This record gives sequence, structure tokens and C-alpha cells, in this order.
Amino acid sequence: MSSPSTIHHDIADCWNRRDWDGLRNLCHPEYSFTGGDGKEMTGGPDTALKIARMWAEAFPDGKIDVKNVYTHGNVAIAEMHGRGTQNGEFMGVAPSGRHAEVVICNVIELRDGKVHREREYLDTRHILEQIGATSQPRRAARA
Repeated sequence: MSSPSTIHHDIADCWNRRDWDGLRNLCHPEYSFTGGDGKEMTGGPDTALKIARMWAEAFPDGKIDVKNVYTHGNVAIAEMHGRGTQNGEFMGVAPSGRHAEVVICNVIELRDGKVHREREYLDTRHILEQIGATSQPRRAARA
């Protein structure tokens, strides 16, 4: 079982090693995930594995580093850094072979020492820009 102070490190370790059984064991049977779009995905550990595998397939060399963890009761918030090369399909975008990096804020609520609710915030548009799927609009120069 994990604690609020260790859960993000445990998850990052499992994901970095592609230890799907280990990741499954970190998730509560009632696990849910909410991304930046605000839509909650339920379905227990299978939902967590689906999301983790999607990222791993898109960025097979991907790694996550946990930078800072803040806890309060059964809630842990982490600042993380993700990086990898897009050598698989990502959000409908064919593999580009380009490197991408992203800052992640992840909020986890634990129940019975396992991830019960996870909310993740990251800049998907920035990832799409880095892999060449979209470009950033030009900003008008300030006087």
C-alpha cells in the first residue's frame, strides 16, 4: 500500500518500467480519472491502465519525473515532468519521431492506500505543437 507522500513516485516508477501489474495494484477498485477536459472516466484499474498504455504506446521511450509532492490528509498533489519521443499514434496524430516535454500537475485521492480518484492537468496543445501536429498562433507585437 502507498501513502500520500509516496503514491506519485510509485506510479511514476511503474509507468517508467511499464509495470502494468504494479500499476493495477496501486489502483482502488473504484478508480476514476478526470483529465483537463473535466470529464470523469470511471471503470476501476482498467481505466488507469488504458490511459497509461495510450501514453506509453505514443511515447515508447517516455519517462515521468516527480519534482515536488504536497500532501494533505489522503490527498497528494504532484508537480511532474514528462518527456519522450512520439513514435506511436497520439490523439490521432501519426508518429512524428519528435521529442516532446510537458509539465504535469496530478492530484490523487487515496482510499485504503490505493488511488481512488485521479485528476491530471497538462497542456496537450503544447505537446501537439512539439510533435508538429499544430502550430502556435503568432502573437501581435506589443508596443
